[in-house]
Amino acid sequence: MKKLTIDETYCKGCGLCVDVCPKGLLALCEEINRLGFTPATISPENLEACVSCALCAQVCPDVAIRVAREVKEK
Repeated sequence: MKKLTIDETYCKGCGLCVDVCPKGLLALCEEINRLGFTPATISPENLEACVSCALCAQVCPDVAIRVAREVKEK
């Protein structure tokens, strides 16, 4: 299961998620999406390092980021 998903069709490339990520894992893509924006992205290596803190999703004004956490059974 992916920890973090970015919907590039909604992302306007504001960079708030990039600024708020405590581990510096997000970046703005170099390619322009179909709406003319440079959306946020995360590399596969950085996705593995993601701690699912969800700060990026909380600050996203376009609700383009979803964060999943693994549920640990007791």
